[in-house]
Amino acid sequence: MSAAARRLNVTPPAVTMQVQLLEAAVGLPLIDRTGERFRPTDAGRELVEAAARIEIALRECVGALEAMKGLEGGRVSVAIVSTAKYFAPMALGAFARAHPGIDLSLSVGNRAEVIGLLRSDQVDVAIMGRPPEDLDNVAAIIGEHPQIIIAAPDHELASRRDIAPSELSGQTFLMRERGSGTRLVMERLFEQEGVTPKIGMEIGSNETIKQAVIGGLGLAFISAHTVAAEIADGRLVQLDVAGLPILRRWHVVRRAGRRLTPPAAAMAAFLSERGAEFLPQISSTDGTIPAASTS
Repeated sequence: MSAAARRLNVTPPAVTMQVQLLEAAVGLPLIDRTGERFRPTDAGRELVEAAARIEIALRECVGALEAMKGLEGGRVSVAIVSTAKYFAPMALGAFARAHPGIDLSLSVGNRAEVIGLLRSDQVDVAIMGRPPEDLDNVAAIIGEHPQIIIAAPDHELASRRDIAPSELSGQTFLMRERGSGTRLVMERLFEQEGVTPKIGMEIGSNETIKQAVIGGLGLAFISAHTVAAEIADGRLVQLDVAGLPILRRWHVVRRAGRRLTPPAAAMAAFLSERGAEFLPQISSTDGTIPAASTS
């Protein structure tokens, strides 16, 4: 109650009174006050879900009104997977400069979180790797997305060439958290190649993973777009592993059936047509950019 009061800039007794009035109107308890923590009852959860649907309906109404303004105003909400933060803000900045009257909202999360935002209609479009298979969606390709294995420059494998995937067994790997698209690709690759790595730490941040690899705590399977600067200045090394990099693709995704306002439609078109311009330039270990091996 105190936290809600702070968010609403009112006193805790005022929030308590409003909840009590709502419970009286509904005729059912909305909050279970057993123990030290408050939890919503089944009736409380029904009201929360109804409120969420009302918020979505109101946003769609506002979007329809904004559509009447064309591209001179309105709002676009975009969600990106955390790995995309190394290029997406630059793309969004270019769009904002071309359309200064449009307000942009940006959410960052892992793959599971971004899909959740799409599913609940909390965002107009999303930038991610593989489009979700369990959500009816419309996707357009932005550009290639290479996945590589990195090491500290003094690692025993750093100077090797054409490393067999089997040689990675027993090596310590720093992992992204469960729900991460990068982790899913890594696990699929290791399963296919029969690689059994030693799991070091599970880390939910690409930045922290990079620093841990630089510090010699292990190897990491990671998006090449997140480490372009560190490889260029010699703080990290891309391992020359046979079959790598795996080239996935970046996509701009929206939920099928969702009506996009003109600003949101313009954003989706901008990302699919010009998004590749903002991708970091990545070369393989021999200085060439390989052809795509997988989507």
